[in-house]
Order: sequence, then C-alpha cells, then structure tokens
Amino acid sequence: MPHQLLVPTPAGPGLAPRYRERPAALPRNPYLRLFALPGTRAFTTGNLIARLPSGMFGISAVIMISAAYDSYALAGAVTATGLVAGALTAPLVARLIDRHGQRRVAVPAAAFAVLGHLLLLLCVRGHAPAWALFCAILPTATTPNSGGMSRARWAHLLRGDPASLHTANAFEQAADELCFMLGPVLAAVVCSALFPQAGTLVAAVLLLTGVLLFTAQRSTEPPVAPRIAAGSPLRAPGMVPLLVVFLATGAIFGSLEVTALAFVDGPVAGPVLALQAAGSCAAGLLYGRARRTAGLRTCLLAMTVVMTAPLLAARTDSLLALAAGLLVAGMATAPTMVTGMALVQRLTPPAQLNEGMTLAVTALLAGVATGSATAGWTADHAPDPVLGFALPVTAAALALTLCVATGVGRPARRGARK
Repeated sequence: MPHQLLVPTPAGPGLAPRYRERPAALPRNPYLRLFALPGTRAFTTGNLIARLPSGMFGISAVIMISAAYDSYALAGAVTATGLVAGALTAPLVARLIDRHGQRRVAVPAAAFAVLGHLLLLLCVRGHAPAWALFCAILPTATTPNSGGMSRARWAHLLRGDPASLHTANAFEQAADELCFMLGPVLAAVVCSALFPQAGTLVAAVLLLTGVLLFTAQRSTEPPVAPRIAAGSPLRAPGMVPLLVVFLATGAIFGSLEVTALAFVDGPVAGPVLALQAAGSCAAGLLYGRARRTAGLRTCLLAMTVVMTAPLLAARTDSLLALAAGLLVAGMATAPTMVTGMALVQRLTPPAQLNEGMTLAVTALLAGVATGSATAGWTADHAPDPVLGFALPVTAAALALTLCVATGVGRPARRGARK
C-alpha cells in the first residue's frame, strides 16, 4: 500500500484548508516522510527558532543579574519568580490560543513577553532596586508554549495516522532536548563574548522572530474552536492522575540536574550534564522510528532502572564514569516523555489540545522546581554528596508507583469503551 501524502486544498476565505489524500512515493525513513508534508518544514523551522530561547533566558538572567548585583541568590530568586508566574499564566495563554488561533494570540503574547525581558535588562543595566527586578520579570510569563503549538499542528495534520504522529512526537521531544542542550551554551558564549545582557537580548530577538515565522504558516494551523463546552481539560477522565505522574517525573529531572552540578562543581559541569540531554535526544529519534511503542508504565520502569547508573558511577569518583552514567540515564527520558505526551493528546479534547499539553508542561516544571529544591538542600546537608543521586531514583520509583496505582495509561476494557 503506497504511503499517502496530505495535500492542502482551499476551503474558502477565512477557513482552515482541508487536506485530501494523494498516493505518492514517499521516503521510507519516517522522519523524511513527516517533512514531505506541505508546510511542515516551514513551521518547524520557525518553531525551533522560537523554542531555542527557552534554554537561554534562565541562564542569561542569572549571568546578567549576578554580574550587576554580585548575588547569585538574587538572580536565582528572580528567575524562580519568572518560572512560577509562567506556570500560572501558561495554561491561560494556551486556552486563548485554542479559542482564537495561534497567530492571533501567540504573536501579541510573545511580544509582551519580549517587552518584559527587555524591561528586566534595562532594570539590571540601570542597577534598579531588587524589587524592580521581580516586577520586571512578571510580564515574561506570557511566553507561548512553542512546543505545544507545534505538537498541536502535528496532531491536526496527522489525525488518523497514529504511527506518523508517534514519529512526530518523538521528533518534538528530541527538539526539546536539543534546545535545552544548546540554549545554555549559546547564552553563556554570547554573554561572555559580548556583554552580560547580550544573552537576554539575543534570546528576545530569537523568540519574537521565531513566533512570527511560525505563525505566518497558516496552511498548517489547527482550526479554531471558539466555543468550548467541555470546560477545563482537567475534567477529562484520567488527566489529573497523569499530571500527578508528570509532577513526579519532573522531580527526576530537577534533582538529577542540581545533584550533578553540585557534585562536579566546576567549568566542566555544564558539558557533563549536557550528555544527559544528548542521550535523550538520540533515544528520542530512535524511539520515533520504532514500529512498536511502549506503555508509560514500561517507560517509567526503564527510567527507574537507568537512573541508578549515575548513582553507581558517582561512587567510583570518576568523572568519565559519571558522564557515561548521565548519558545512559538520559536514554529513558525521551521515550517516557513521548509516551506521556501521547497520552495527554489522547485524553484531551482536540479543541483544547494546546491547553492540555501546557498543563502537562506546567506539572513537569512544578516537579522540576521541587526536585531542584530537594537536591539543593541535600547537597548542602548530606554527609556524602553521592547520596544526592538517590533522589532521581526515588522520584522515578514514585512516578512508577503512582502510574500503577492510578492506572494511568492502562487500556480501557472493551465493555467500558464507547
């Protein structure tokens, strides 16, 4: 059976185009087949540009604030305030995107967020009082979830083709890992080569440029659903337990990052930690090519097992062994996140997809913050710094236990299906 190519056809002024199937000889590589679809390369390019700053803003703010005020505590408190504000605001922005369209909401939301970053930059450069920094970072909370908008486009284009949607979700997760791996490095290089505020300035330009390029691709934009009677995606059966699992999963990432940084404690800490993202990126791309997918319970079990690798490696006091352990640990991240995001897409009504995925990201970020705080306390008070590496294992085991106890991802019985 030949692969089918979705070709856009006009649907009238002001309406999203319909797609019809046309038999075509497409590449056998599943990723090449994805980008053979019309418009996918263009919106992906813009989205990657818009997504890269997500890994730049945090470290850029820390560098410029600590350089001006000589206080890492102040820098950390300001960036944490921005994360909390973003976690509270992101679902509301995503709901507006679902109701009014990506272009109409994402562009002004990104522009408002960029103004917040520039305001923070000016406050730091003018050495404003500390309270002004906390106020200036609040508008940055309107940053749209670029990854969620991209996944929503794939879900719209590949409806009825679960195999291709799995590949697209794997690509998106690999792109997330790549941006969070390259973003901090780019920010640090720009800030050190130019001036401390340069990282924030470059990231702001990239965010606005990327969102403009992404939203300019109208042919692939999901249709607008202005009236939603279903309420919040939180009401969807199974959504709340899944978000609780995401919360515990985020604690894995936060605790591992802080523990590794505290354990290495030097200029090589960043590159060593980047190996985890590299392992996740590679595993995500391989998982996207797999014809069979694993369940969330299986992925969390694998993550619990591989998270023991950094713990065992740290006991050897070898930096190379720890680097290898982090690489192995990262290999379970992308498959777990791809499977989890696929569950979010399955549970969320199509008209609320952006909001549902943003809620998942919010739960992850809350878990990351919890894991980071716990690991920071452990690094300061534990008698042996190796003990910090037990935290990711514990968090992974907790996520697995919650998944099993709540039945998240378990296939519905035939009699219970609609």
